[in-house]
Amino acid sequence: MTPRRRQLVTLVIVAVTGAVPWSTAHAGHLPLNDAIDGLASASDDTITESVAKLGALDDPQAIPALDALMDDRLRQGADGHAYLWSPKTHDTLDPLTGKVVSAPRPLKEVEVSNEIRRVAAPVLAQLQLGSPDAAVRLAAAKELSSGGAGEAAALLHRALARERDPKVHEALAVAIARVDLGSPDAEARLAALEVIGKSANDDFLSTLQQMLAPGDNGAPREPDPRVRAAATRARDAIVSHQRFVSLVGDLLHGLSLASVLLFAALGLAVTFGLLGVINMAHGEMLMLGAYATYTVQTAMHGSRFYLLVAIPAAFLATALVGVLLERTVIRHLYKRPLETLLATWGISLGIIQTVRLVFGAQNVSVANPDWLAGGVELAHGLVLPWARVAVVAFVVVVSAAVWFILQRTRFGLEVRAVTQNRAMAACLGIPTKRVDALVFGLGSGIAGLGGVALSQLGNVGPELGQSYIIDSFMVVVLGGVGRLAGAVAAALGLGVVNKLIEPAAGAVLGKIVVLVFIILFIQRRPQGLFALKGRVEV
Repeated sequence: MTPRRRQLVTLVIVAVTGAVPWSTAHAGHLPLNDAIDGLASASDDTITESVAKLGALDDPQAIPALDALMDDRLRQGADGHAYLWSPKTHDTLDPLTGKVVSAPRPLKEVEVSNEIRRVAAPVLAQLQLGSPDAAVRLAAAKELSSGGAGEAAALLHRALARERDPKVHEALAVAIARVDLGSPDAEARLAALEVIGKSANDDFLSTLQQMLAPGDNGAPREPDPRVRAAATRARDAIVSHQRFVSLVGDLLHGLSLASVLLFAALGLAVTFGLLGVINMAHGEMLMLGAYATYTVQTAMHGSRFYLLVAIPAAFLATALVGVLLERTVIRHLYKRPLETLLATWGISLGIIQTVRLVFGAQNVSVANPDWLAGGVELAHGLVLPWARVAVVAFVVVVSAAVWFILQRTRFGLEVRAVTQNRAMAACLGIPTKRVDALVFGLGSGIAGLGGVALSQLGNVGPELGQSYIIDSFMVVVLGGVGRLAGAVAAALGLGVVNKLIEPAAGAVLGKIVVLVFIILFIQRRPQGLFALKGRVEV
């Protein structure tokens, strides 16, 4: 056999073996097969006709082919058949089975116009209504309802009759209402408005306002008075729901802010209550804890379990910084509040600049692990992120642990003894200097845990702690110096009140209102919400 003849035989064998998987996979699907092949045609009319055929066949197996057509991933092989193209692996796939096949070259890209996309989108949504995935069916219902086509109503009604998932069933009912809202039948519009009012879906608010607005001639756009009354009720229900969602959202954000404030204030409640030190570098412990979390995430290459390592790492790192700060600077400035304030303020600036040099001046992002991604939908438009739920649960656990340490351990007994009467505690053999250092480390470590929580709620930057130090001191003063219960109550109150005032008064004016309230409160009750019992050293 000559070399040229051997080459021709090889090409034939390759072509035949490449066509075998395709023909085997398509056996028994000839009508569907022909319609899918038509999608890869060079003629727009042929593609449109094929899309219509797929809609008439109503076979969900055509979803991958239509999806590829919409995403410019459909190719036509040299044999005239349609294939799916994978941009990641550069493989050709069978449109029915999704298996890798050897498509005859060359492959031609199918050019899709906007008109074809408009025709194919509702057909794709129609087929997706039969998908076993509830999320796919939900997206399909929204796609069909947005078109408002007359045939969409029949498809949605048919899907509604067989739907068993409660969320998808509700979404389909709302989708039908969207279509029926444009119906010439007043009874259909009334039924649609009843569904819209119950759902309180704010996507309909602009449509309802247009219905109730006067037309160009001054007459109502909606001629039927019953429909206008129903539209008014639906609009009022949506507005009321929006106010409720806004209020609950502010409360949830206030609870998150209270959790962060409590992390910072717990450490201050211990150190300020025991040592009487105004530590202006305490906010930087929050920042260092957040950067420790970022460092662990980077070292573990974004492992889904990096938080389990970051929590003890952040606590130990910030606790050691706190002990070092107390041993080297604070210890020499006791009973000198002005010098302590200025020194710790300078230390905070030094820590910020050091972090800038090490990590850069730009904010860094700490990604939530996959088990904290997403959230739970409490109502339409109100989603509670799992990250915020985790932060609140975390601060509850940390608060309980701090209470146990201070109330049920020997170290806690020594701390309380030194807090009430340092001289008497020293006479009883309690090493007060060691207690001072450990308490300072404990307070800094708790703030570091607050940095871990903050890293899950937003970006991390060198000046992160500056945003919380003043609020933390207000929590300590309002709750009562050295009182954990007071810190919890004050943090919860300030966090929630701040978020409730901000929408009406703005962030700056809201802070001023809260500060004025605290000043007036302290004038009437200098010891705070919870006074420290016992004799203290004067």
